[in-house]
Amino acid sequence: MYGAIVIQVLKDADGDAEQTSTQLEKMGYNIGMRMIDEFLAKSNVTSCRDFKETGEVIAKVAFRMFLGVTAECHHSAPTVSPPADGSPQASSDAAFRLVFVENPLSEFVELPEHCSNLAFSNLLCGVIRGALEMVGMRVSCRLVKDTLWGDEHTEISVVLKEVIAEHYQDDED
Repeated sequence: MYGAIVIQVLKDADGDAEQTSTQLEKMGYNIGMRMIDEFLAKSNVTSCRDFKETGEVIAKVAFRMFLGVTAECHHSAPTVSPPADGSPQASSDAAFRLVFVENPLSEFVELPEHCSNLAFSNLLCGVIRGALEMVGMRVSCRLVKDTLWGDEHTEISVVLKEVIAEHYQDDED
């Protein structure tokens, strides 16, 4: 089913793998924004104390609930290049990597040579980004390894960019 969606998005993008990857991330973002409500209602998870715990909950609870798999959550320096603006790179407390030994989205999939740079599982990055934004965390999320690219496992890097402050407005004003 997911493969058929990817093929249609690829056709709509006239075979442009980069544009397709971007569109898959946007689709995932919209899904994640809606999925977080179901996750919070059904998982009985309380507020996470920190970003490390957030990573563990995503890896062990959310992915099992929605995809039937778990991921390993590694807390170390993010696997992204330093920002071009010279700002300090995120600390290990503000980054984690999700490593999937099995990725149900890419089972039985082979990328044709002209799509070798397609981020086939980029939908997952969008889901994570959308869900975390709805609970007040703006993140950067990207696929850094994929079995479809010849890697041993699929890996997603998640870096906390900002905690979004909640603004309350008095109804009497």
